[in-house]
Amino acid sequence: MTETRHAHLDRLLSIMSRLRDPLTGCEWDRAQNFATIAPYTIEEAYEVADAIEREDLNALRDELGDLLLQVVFHSRMAEEEGHFAFPDVAASIADKLEARHPHIFGDDTSDESQTDRWEKLKAQERAAKGADSAIDGVAMSLPALMRAEKLQKRAARVGFDWPDPSGAAEKVREEMAELAEASDDHMLEEAGDLLFAAVNLVRLNGIAAEDALRAANAKFERRFRAMEHLSASEGRNFRDLDLDAQESYWQKVKASERLKSA
Repeated sequence: MTETRHAHLDRLLSIMSRLRDPLTGCEWDRAQNFATIAPYTIEEAYEVADAIEREDLNALRDELGDLLLQVVFHSRMAEEEGHFAFPDVAASIADKLEARHPHIFGDDTSDESQTDRWEKLKAQERAAKGADSAIDGVAMSLPALMRAEKLQKRAARVGFDWPDPSGAAEKVREEMAELAEASDDHMLEEAGDLLFAAVNLVRLNGIAAEDALRAANAKFERRFRAMEHLSASEGRNFRDLDLDAQESYWQKVKASERLKSA
């Protein structure tokens, strides 16, 4: 079984090597670089998350393969430039996992939680790389909502945080008022402040902002499609209705959902 797994991985690495061959490889694959492939890497990670959310294990298998291809692609390009190769990537994460689990692979017998132990070790790793701020290392490429939450969590670890959600709620109200009064030149800034404050409030209520917004998106999409379907069943084109009529369908759909969940 182990030999079979190795054979599949070796085949994948060989395929990528052939695709990148400067003489006989694929024209598209040869033309790529780290920057052009990065968007696909991010997209594949989201497609993995989507398959998990849909509980589609067949899709998850395929999407994990697509994500693995991204790792192999980046590793191959790095190998061509003499930086590192796929085995180095695997060794790096293996070393990191062992280092971050001293209670499993080492002699750590402390009663710290895994979360506290993990954060302490990550802080040590960042310090070893020259980080001098509590918020160093929060990737710029993260989606803005996720990055806002990570920045807030890092700041909270050194005490810069609201003691309870009430302060964050008041900040949201303050930012709403400032947005309402903002000039055109400051609208973008105030809108960002409001979103950042909203993430803070959600976080202090123990909810991941990304999960909350994803759920809200799914709910809006479900209800919007239901409105379109309901209006069509009554012989009406939803896009031709005025706002009051559209709102009436929204309320009907909400009422229907409440009945189904009762």
